[in-house]
Amino acid sequence: MDADTVNRQLSIARRTEEIFEENTRLLANPSPLPDDIEDLGGWTLHRHRHSALTHDAEDGTSSPMLLARSRHASFRSLERYARPGVDSVARHVAERDPAARRRT
Repeated sequence: MDADTVNRQLSIARRTEEIFEENTRLLANPSPLPDDIEDLGGWTLHRHRHSALTHDAEDGTSSPMLLARSRHASFRSLERYARPGVDSVARHVAERDPAARRRT
């Protein structure tokens, strides 16, 4: 790949990040004052990726699949992104509780 192609792709990636951030300001900052909107930060594509991995982990996607999908080099680097919340862990445990399965 030549340098012009690489520069063009980096430019597109940067602009995509800017557009995403600009268009998520109100989502990331509910009820701002109108004069403050320009100074607020929106979400980033990196945060979006983090959220997607977390939601997939909460929905029960296996660690090897999360690793492959995220293209992380190791489980250790993945674990900071795929962090299911307390409610998700409780639901997971309840769904696999043998006593609960016998009651239904």
